[in-house]
Amino acid sequence: MSNSTTIKFEKGTTQKAREKTDSWIKEHLPDHYSLITTGLPEYDDRLDSWRVSLNAKNSKLNLVGEVRLDRHVKKITDSTNLQLIIDRVNKHKKTKSRNQKVSDKSKLIYPAPVGNKIILGNSINVLADFPPDTAQLVFTSPPYYNAKPAYSEYVDYKEYLKFLERIFARCHAVLSEGRFLVVNISPVLIKRTSRNTASTRVPIPFDLHGILDKIGFDFIDDIHWVKPEGAGWNIGRGRRFAADRQPLQYKPVVVTEYILVYRKKTSRLIDWNIRNHYDQSLVKASKIGDDYDKTNLWKIHPSFNKEHPATFPEELAEKVIRYYSFKGDLVLDPFGGSGTVGKAAIGMNRRFLLIDSEKKYFELMKKSLTPLIPENTTVDFSVY
Repeated sequence: MSNSTTIKFEKGTTQKAREKTDSWIKEHLPDHYSLITTGLPEYDDRLDSWRVSLNAKNSKLNLVGEVRLDRHVKKITDSTNLQLIIDRVNKHKKTKSRNQKVSDKSKLIYPAPVGNKIILGNSINVLADFPPDTAQLVFTSPPYYNAKPAYSEYVDYKEYLKFLERIFARCHAVLSEGRFLVVNISPVLIKRTSRNTASTRVPIPFDLHGILDKIGFDFIDDIHWVKPEGAGWNIGRGRRFAADRQPLQYKPVVVTEYILVYRKKTSRLIDWNIRNHYDQSLVKASKIGDDYDKTNLWKIHPSFNKEHPATFPEELAEKVIRYYSFKGDLVLDPFGGSGTVGKAAIGMNRRFLLIDSEKKYFELMKKSLTPLIPENTTVDFSVY
């Protein structure tokens, strides 16, 4: 089956799939029927079958199993092991009251009234003074781990990860419920110190996932920022293999970086953030047109700034802000750097909070952003 768009189903097929699944639950799981509900049936063209999720009742996020039906919704063709479904339902019964947050679904979501700010200080300390709901999006690129001595140095990798954990814990505290944290990060190559030692590639993105999960973020997507071929030759990786062509020596030239997308853990679906937004006119004005990225490969030329050794392009910030925030939202960058996030935020009618611990980058942000600030917009420059 090559393309699901060529298949047409009669009206009411999804309802029939639900009813068939409901009857199956009643027959095969009679003692747990009152605790299980069906999700939205979806047709899988690879399997040529309908898939219906089984969820613990009163919580659409707690998947306990799945049932599959044939294309014509006439019979059940497969399902999750019955005992596994039962075990998951029973586990959910024990933990539901402890883990689920309950509140008024009709309540509108208002952000904290925080204006545009550029702050010189350590984000760990600075963000401790900001209230919940300060930020509606966090987008940042953490400093490299010991890859560029002029930029940042840490005693060891463990200390570096602990530093990131403290920063992102603060970001989590000020980020609104169900909103996004997006991190531009990549493995770092530590060059060898002599002919008798090997270079090492530190897998920062993979170690960061465990940290963010522990803090309270759900993993959503891994987007790949793809640079033009040849962009990675400056670090020398791959040159040895190009010369010798020996097995075991192969190392590809890296031309990608990760854009990791996480959402602050919540029992609510993304639609809740949209429906309960305090100003639906801003939601409407933020709607994305046809010119959007359809895959997770974003081809963007790298940027260069003679006053900062590690910048990301403004186009990258614009894409992230466009896809993961509404107009009027506040975008936080706890590693403000050259102020790229602030520049993109200004151009896209968002507020910004930029923090950096280096005085030279604080001054750089002041210099580069001040000419871009509209006349009716105020920005607070402060030293913590």
